[in-house]
Amino acid sequence: MSAGLGEAAIGFLLLFVLPGFTVTKAVFPEWRIRGEDALLRATELGTLTLTVSAALVVLVGFGIENGTAAGFQATWSDPVLESALAVLAGVAFAIGWVRGAYRRAPPAAPPREPVPGEEGAWELLRELDGLRREERRLRHSLRTAGTAERPRLEERLAEVRAERARRTSAREEEYDR
Repeated sequence: MSAGLGEAAIGFLLLFVLPGFTVTKAVFPEWRIRGEDALLRATELGTLTLTVSAALVVLVGFGIENGTAAGFQATWSDPVLESALAVLAGVAFAIGWVRGAYRRAPPAAPPREPVPGEEGAWELLRELDGLRREERRLRHSLRTAGTAERPRLEERLAEVRAERARRTSAREEEYDR
């Protein structure tokens, strides 16, 4: 391998892989590429690695351009951008190390705060849908029912409507809090 190819490989790693990988591991130390979610995690990690690296190259380059009197000049003899990204990757690696990103066993994921209305949302929708179907069925039965069955069906229809209204208002109160 020639010196030019080696420098290009190291430059590629410093520009497009290491900063994004170390920052991603520092932010998400619990992510591991194994188990049933391995392909998803690998895709997320690879995508974030390249995206965060590209964003950091732009931000660090912009900072160097505007932060120094001489400006930014990318040359092989003066690798300021690569040095700054290497320092950034080193800091992110240290933060990830402290947070447990590189341990064999992952740290526990941070607890998620429940969002109002999130708990049981699908179950509530299914129940409300079932109550609407029951209401339609009862209205149809009322149209075709004889006079003897009518009071029982009207009572049941009122119960279903009251239950649906109660559940809907209880869910809306959760959002108002």
